[in-house]
Amino acid sequence: MSEMAETPALPAPVGAGRYNVYTGVQADAADGGVVPTAAQLGLEPPRFCAECGRRMIVQVRPTGWWAKCSRHGQVDSIDLDVRR
Repeated sequence: MSEMAETPALPAPVGAGRYNVYTGVQADAADGGVVPTAAQLGLEPPRFCAECGRRMIVQVRPTGWWAKCSRHGQVDSIDLDVRR
């Protein structure tokens, strides 16, 4: 049998949380699962923390982006690409 390596969990600001990272709406709300078209195409970085719903500081670079929640830390798109 082949063993699958465990993939580490995503960082709190963009991981599976209570809030939509693109809209800030609670995930269990009626429109909480709506993802904007630009985000579906990979053109939009997350703007809200998945854990607390706070607006994050976001910097977009030619090579990716980073987003920082004042409570849950920073995440970089380069780090997420390694997980794919």
